[in-house]
Amino acid sequence: MGRVVLKSDPSIEITLRRSPRAKRISLRVSELDGRVTLTVSRASDVSRALDFAEEKSEWIHRQLSRRIPPIEVRVGATIPVGGRQTVIEPGPVRKAALENGILVVPHRPDMVAAHVKAFLKISARSEYTEACRRYSDRLSLRFGRITLRDTRSRWGSCSSRGDLMFSWRLAMAPRDVLDYVAAHEVAHLAEMNHSSEFWAIVARLCPGYEGPRAWLRVDGRALHRYRF
Repeated sequence: MGRVVLKSDPSIEITLRRSPRAKRISLRVSELDGRVTLTVSRASDVSRALDFAEEKSEWIHRQLSRRIPPIEVRVGATIPVGGRQTVIEPGPVRKAALENGILVVPHRPDMVAAHVKAFLKISARSEYTEACRRYSDRLSLRFGRITLRDTRSRWGSCSSRGDLMFSWRLAMAPRDVLDYVAAHEVAHLAEMNHSSEFWAIVARLCPGYEGPRAWLRVDGRALHRYRF
């Protein structure tokens, strides 16, 4: 993997990625951070791939112009907590706390994002743990450890050993969305696939899961707007 700069106006920085699975040249613009990735096979001619990217420079600029602008997490900003828009304000606290619908943080402007992130992680771990225990008890199964990460491509995963991984950013989503993701991963303890049997388990654990699942498809990406 390397980086090159297209001499367009303005210039575009591109990440060049070789993939053994790539069958053709592909170009992708991330909606999250605007990263432009040019993927080629191991045998591809790089100069030909760069010519292709040059030809697509106007398309790249259009995609970049449509990006959702990022939101810096700071005092006065508003972020969702459990799906509710919440203002961040300073107060006499040692760590971030939700008080009367306001997210109060210590008087440390340089540490606001870190305090809010820690608050969201603690909230996420508590909610995931409660939901996973509830759902796994219904299946008479046990899960391993719960790990929180800041993932882009998936909201959760279940390993073959029964360890569960979740995105802490879902602490910002409506609670039923986080519950659905917990149910989805717990269901993998019984079915490590996405067969009809798997979805039947999800439906049993989380009736009406289609709504939260649709929310993730439409609104989930907006959770990555927040810069911590």
